[in-house]
Amino acid sequence: MEKLGKYIRPYVPYIIVTMLIKLVGAVMELLIPYFMEIILDDVVPAGELTPIFLYGGLMLVCAAGCLAANVCANRMSAVSSGKITRKLRCDLFEKLERLSSGQMDRLTVSSAESRLTSDTYNINQLLARMQRLGIRAPILLLGGMVMMLGMDRVLSLVLLCMLPIIGIIVYFVTKKSVPLYKEEQGVLDSVVRVLQENITGVRVIKALSKTDYEKKRFNGVNSELTRIDQKAGMITALTNPSTSLILNLGLTLVVLVGAFQVNSGSSQSGIIIAFLQYFVMILNAMLGITRIFVMWSKGEASAHRVADVLAMPEELTVEKADEKQEESEPAHIEFKDVTFSYTGVGANLEHISFKLKKGESLGILGGTGSGKSTVLNLLMRFYDPQEGQVLINGRDVKTIPYDELHSMFGAAFQNDFIMEGTIGDNIRFFREIGEKDVITAARDAQAAEFIEKHEEGLNTGTAVRGNDLSGGQKQRILIARALAAHPEILLLDDSSSALDYRTDALLRKALHKNYSDTTTILIAQRISSIQNCDHILVLSDGKIAGFGTHSELMESCEEYRIIAQSQMGEGKELA
Repeated sequence: MEKLGKYIRPYVPYIIVTMLIKLVGAVMELLIPYFMEIILDDVVPAGELTPIFLYGGLMLVCAAGCLAANVCANRMSAVSSGKITRKLRCDLFEKLERLSSGQMDRLTVSSAESRLTSDTYNINQLLARMQRLGIRAPILLLGGMVMMLGMDRVLSLVLLCMLPIIGIIVYFVTKKSVPLYKEEQGVLDSVVRVLQENITGVRVIKALSKTDYEKKRFNGVNSELTRIDQKAGMITALTNPSTSLILNLGLTLVVLVGAFQVNSGSSQSGIIIAFLQYFVMILNAMLGITRIFVMWSKGEASAHRVADVLAMPEELTVEKADEKQEESEPAHIEFKDVTFSYTGVGANLEHISFKLKKGESLGILGGTGSGKSTVLNLLMRFYDPQEGQVLINGRDVKTIPYDELHSMFGAAFQNDFIMEGTIGDNIRFFREIGEKDVITAARDAQAAEFIEKHEEGLNTGTAVRGNDLSGGQKQRILIARALAAHPEILLLDDSSSALDYRTDALLRKALHKNYSDTTTILIAQRISSIQNCDHILVLSDGKIAGFGTHSELMESCEEYRIIAQSQMGEGKELA
């Protein structure tokens, strides 16, 4: 929890006031049995009514004050814990947004989601409970013991003998439960991941009749979560019954010892009754403290998980530019002997080098896993290469501030998404883009045809993930989104695969005519989509298998020629 101190620190004065109010309420609660003891042992034997009404009135005032103080303090604790958790959740979300793609790969999306939701909820509950019980329970415990010692020291010794045993139980439960709750949150990540995969791929699961398989897979992680939760619950469940048993045994001893004392005349009945009330207060206080330790176990485990993310260093920092003499006319985009691996074991790209002038186009072709999308990931600096440089206008992308770097691009990725809203909202995507530019982008992306069929036009609604759109319609909206801001560099990652040949041809024609100053990189599986590019890069297992124009590659690159022949029937049959 000390790692989250900076979030609590601004609210310390507010929390102190909350606890002072709780303190006042606890003191008033402690006075009620004391006044009752005075009435029974001193006032009633005297036979006077006025002192009875006086002390009875004081008991009512204390009861009302205790109620008011507890209600007020509980509301204040809810406010402060809610604000602290809100700030923590916002910072955690912002941190997750700033993590590099490599860090997010290691963290996993499911783990990020559970830390942002269930872990912050556990922290919120801990902060609220600590303010509600953190001062009241100890004051009732210690205050009750002081009042009891003042009334009868012999009876107080009975209680004092019970407290070390309870302390050992609480220590054991806390020590055993914290690791289990940490493990439980880790398994919860797996549950979230499986659930996320099932929701995302529900159509595929149904189409392939894998519903029963997915049920078994979910039952597996769900059963593991249940097992750990039950184990942790069984340990923490020991606190309440064991504490109650010990304190109730003490209460029984108090009654027995008190009866002998009253019988012998060494104590009074009013003291015994007040003593029993204080004993019940102490019992409830101990149960409250044990609940705090249970909540602390969960909150501490969650706090460590949240703090681990907040403490992650920024891997992709903006570096200082090299002061060496730059080229007079640098290439717009240049890869200099770039080598990269996602895992550090085996290269996903090896010694990749190429140059593009401003306004030129590059088509990238290759098999699955050949490294096509990785080229775009490095260009946009989602990852940094282990060797080599990626340059834009002669500047290493590592030296370009993120906002400046990413403002250069318009991108449509393989697994991009459509959000719930309207077609216009999806094209703008929260950017200040005028209606005219949105319409132009939709027209150039060949999306205007199906948009105009709807009466609402750009205001036509879209479902979550674009489930009410065809694959081709989704891709055209995504391409329009990439074009809308008139980017300096346009990246299209296999984003026309769902388009028919006619629409694909019209798209390429519009890009060539209206975006001649934009440097374009297209990843495609169709030769027809890239054959007119200024350059074509053929990748095979992360290495360059060929680089040149369509005609040059037909002569020099066997892999390209085989693909072209299979798709277009070009060239002579290979020997």
